[in-house]
Amino acid sequence: MVVGDFATEVDVLVVGGGPGGYVAAIRAAQLGKKVTLVDKGDLGGVCLNRGCIPSKALIHAADEAKKIQNSSHMGIEVDGVQIDFTKMIQWKDGVVKKLTGGVASLLKNNKVEVIQGEVYFSGTNTVKVATESNSTTYQFEDCIIATGSRPMEIPALPFDGEKIISSTEALSLKEIPKKLVVVGGGYIGLELGTAYSKLGSDVTILEGTDSLLPGVDASMVRMVKRNLKKLGVNVITKAMVQAADPSGTEVKVTAEVKGKEEIYTADKVLVAVGRTPNTDELGLDQAGIEVDEKGFIPVDKQMKTKTEHIYAIGDVAGQPMLAHKASYEGKIAAEAIAGQPSEVDYQAMPYVIFSDPELAYTGLTEQAAKEEGYDPVVSRFSFAANGRALSLDAADGFLQVVADKESKEILGVQIVGPEASSLIAQAVMAIETGINAEDIALTIHAHPSLPETLMEAAEGVMGNAIHMVNK
Repeated sequence: MVVGDFATEVDVLVVGGGPGGYVAAIRAAQLGKKVTLVDKGDLGGVCLNRGCIPSKALIHAADEAKKIQNSSHMGIEVDGVQIDFTKMIQWKDGVVKKLTGGVASLLKNNKVEVIQGEVYFSGTNTVKVATESNSTTYQFEDCIIATGSRPMEIPALPFDGEKIISSTEALSLKEIPKKLVVVGGGYIGLELGTAYSKLGSDVTILEGTDSLLPGVDASMVRMVKRNLKKLGVNVITKAMVQAADPSGTEVKVTAEVKGKEEIYTADKVLVAVGRTPNTDELGLDQAGIEVDEKGFIPVDKQMKTKTEHIYAIGDVAGQPMLAHKASYEGKIAAEAIAGQPSEVDYQAMPYVIFSDPELAYTGLTEQAAKEEGYDPVVSRFSFAANGRALSLDAADGFLQVVADKESKEILGVQIVGPEASSLIAQAVMAIETGINAEDIALTIHAHPSLPETLMEAAEGVMGNAIHMVNK
């Protein structure tokens, strides 16, 4: 009980309703806890409302438009393709609405109380929840912090929401920009830049390092760069943005490129240089919780912070900032609260980039495998030799398996090509369960299908490949 205030008591308080928070809330409720979830925005968080889902819907629509325009080689002649961008955005919003409604229904059916409001810690087991009408104190036995992250702002390019925008505004534009400058060549900038290029924008990507998608295998990035060149996207690496002037009809972006000052103009400038965790307005110090130099909350293998009975999951708990990582951690935290011995195990985390072609990878690269003491063997199968990929007119790319030479254990898989985001699931399962290359090679795969590429690459590890030359 709080002096001078009657506190509402709950078993589990979940702060944030994104893919980590709502999953944690449902799992805790399934395990018999009385759960209250508080979010200051819409259910589903950034991923569902302003990130993963709307961006992929827009990317898909742009892909469809581009395919129609480039289908003459298949005997499909289309004259005068028109893009109704307003209708496209409405369709995208409809997809989001269906999913947010589904999340609300799931929470209701699991008897999770949902409150729209802002949370501020007032002690190690209490918070103040401010809504539009009042402020209420909640006393919890356990709390899960799942407040996610927001686009990172840089001093040279402060967001104005009109000309200098984040990914949030980029997903809700009123019209397709004639010229778009994207600052940041990571996955967010690349995905949205590619989509708008396919919709007709003249796109320039400015990346500060010497390559797009820093940290991604170079052979995979080369495939993406080749397609960007075909689209007419201007990619400038080693470009350090110095300033932006939005005062005119266009934005002027000044950047230092290889020691020389360059100026780029655009209708819109999308700043996509990363995300920062939402930990700075929660009053964490009142709960005895400290953050690291980047604003992340340190946690243990059960997602527990240094304060007993307070957990942190998803983006606030550190890299990688992935929705599926947040959901996974949410279940672990809820189960730990219920007394189960659950712990996180990131043995095979799937990474997916919805570029053109798609990229997906998990586990170790060849170089990382060597650094960990393995003697790796690498087998790469081209989509150009896969019947299903050819029939889909999507034969660019490859699937690569990295395995231990002696045991044939699958150490990692890298995919660049059609449906890479779906194909990676089988690879993750193989690594998680300890399946080796022989197990995959002996598993009958449907023909013609894209998953055959994994079987063929596994055959290559064994030296038994049929549809490619064995090394």
